[in-house]
Amino acid sequence: MISKKRTIKQNNVIQLLLCLVIIILLNIIGSYVFTRFDLTSEKRYSLSPATKKALRNLDDVVYFKVYLQGDFPAGFKRLRNETMEMLDEFRAYSDNIQYEFINPSSGSDKKERNSVYQLLIQRGLNPTDLQVKTKDGSNRQIIFPGALVTYKTREIPLQLLNNQIGEAPEAVLNNSIKNLEYNLISTIRKLSVVDKPKIAFIEGQGELNSGQVYDIMTALSEYYAVDRVKINQKIYSLTRRDSLKGGKIAIVNKYKAIVIAKPDSAFDEKDKFIIDQFIMRGGKVLWLIDPVFASMDSLQKNNESMGVTNDLKLDDQLFNYGVRLNYNLVLDLNSVPIPIVTGRMGNQPQIEFFPWYYFPVVMSSGAHPIVNNLNAVKFEFASSLDTVEAPGIKKTILLKTSKYSRIVNAPASINLEICRNKPDERMFNNPNQPVAVLLEGEFQSLFTNRVPPEIMNNKLIGFKGKSASTAMVVVSDGDVIKNQFNRSQGYPLPLGYDQDTRQTFGNKDFIMNILNYFCDDSGLLYTRTREVQLRLLDKTKVEKQKIYWQLTNIFLPIILVIGFGIVQGVIRKRKFTHI
Repeated sequence: MISKKRTIKQNNVIQLLLCLVIIILLNIIGSYVFTRFDLTSEKRYSLSPATKKALRNLDDVVYFKVYLQGDFPAGFKRLRNETMEMLDEFRAYSDNIQYEFINPSSGSDKKERNSVYQLLIQRGLNPTDLQVKTKDGSNRQIIFPGALVTYKTREIPLQLLNNQIGEAPEAVLNNSIKNLEYNLISTIRKLSVVDKPKIAFIEGQGELNSGQVYDIMTALSEYYAVDRVKINQKIYSLTRRDSLKGGKIAIVNKYKAIVIAKPDSAFDEKDKFIIDQFIMRGGKVLWLIDPVFASMDSLQKNNESMGVTNDLKLDDQLFNYGVRLNYNLVLDLNSVPIPIVTGRMGNQPQIEFFPWYYFPVVMSSGAHPIVNNLNAVKFEFASSLDTVEAPGIKKTILLKTSKYSRIVNAPASINLEICRNKPDERMFNNPNQPVAVLLEGEFQSLFTNRVPPEIMNNKLIGFKGKSASTAMVVVSDGDVIKNQFNRSQGYPLPLGYDQDTRQTFGNKDFIMNILNYFCDDSGLLYTRTREVQLRLLDKTKVEKQKIYWQLTNIFLPIILVIGFGIVQGVIRKRKFTHI
């Protein structure tokens, strides 16, 4: 009997020592081999390879001051927790990620809190004003769902809540959580980028001036070196000649991408040739074209205007690349309201807002990273476009109008009276008109076998008949990139902000996503395709079965414990009685 007890004791000691050895070995291996396991179904805690690479390349501390601490609704608590978990995930790959969560409303004095709020607004964070239900009724609560991010001597604001027009609050919060990785790593990239790729806005054909695209140029300058370039028939306006070993000459692009924003006059053949060869050498192009010229300026004085064709001589070039812009205007019941004077009371005009069907609000429904979870984009006098056969070119429709759309061919009469009359939905029978398309692949040159005579004898042009793999986006509205100006003081407003409705549309994010897709070779934009499922409780079912589940949660654990104790007691009694 004593020998048996000694054997059991020895076995227990051996098992304990083996466990300790295994634990020590696992810790030693873990210190050399880094790995993490994500057991969630949607892999929400698995960072993309591009994110991991960016984090490992950090050479200094990135400090996040996140202003999502305090007592606020459950949805914002979830955003706070997900942000903290994502930052912890970042820290697993880089010791240079540090953070703190701050409650901006912690001050007991109202004046002190307002001072903190004002300081955060000045530094670029936008507050969210909520009415929160309490036992005593409802209270007004100000939340700053954002962070101030510091790297070396630079600091920039980061908005964690991505507002989307027409989306339920739960969906907005869920989409914000989906985009957490992209928003955080994009901010880090913005702060730490050293060698900025170059992009250019083309001018010379009446394109939007620097004031009209001021906000987007400012935003792009945080990632890229932004120029404005006149082609003006200069062969090397978009390319340069590099000398190679052996006396050879290489012709390369100066820019990774160019933007052609709402030209109003025709391109000549030589300028088209220069753009074509820029594309053939792998350059990307964002075309923002108005096939029909229409303006609100003439409607300010008269109730009627005309939309006329805007022949830019680009039809053959775009058709060759795989897209056709149509000479029409798209009307959509899902549109932006505009203010119209309906009468006068004394000397004061009476203003009402009416939907202006010529300004479609286009909602994204695609999964492509350029438009995934994108806020609604505001268009002004947009036209439809079609894709056409182009060998080797992949076409992806990025944006299209709603199912309540209508087409009016140019020349088209534009009359404000359309606002005052109830629309006949039967007339809006041209649903889902494409207004933005992405073209990718190896493009054929428009000028194969027909180089313009004025440059035919120039041996230094290095003509190419087929491009390397590249991309372009064609948008059938030039105003998508145009910012408004404050009416009283004249300064440029943020792109996408409409001062009449005081709504901010997704125009800036749309343009930024396109240029990031063009120029960011790391693939960070693909993190926008992350899916996080929203698992909400059925509120009706919860209300009906509330008492049942409360009683179950209270008594079921007690019953299980008592039952386990009874079974254990019976087993022990039988065992020792037998002995």
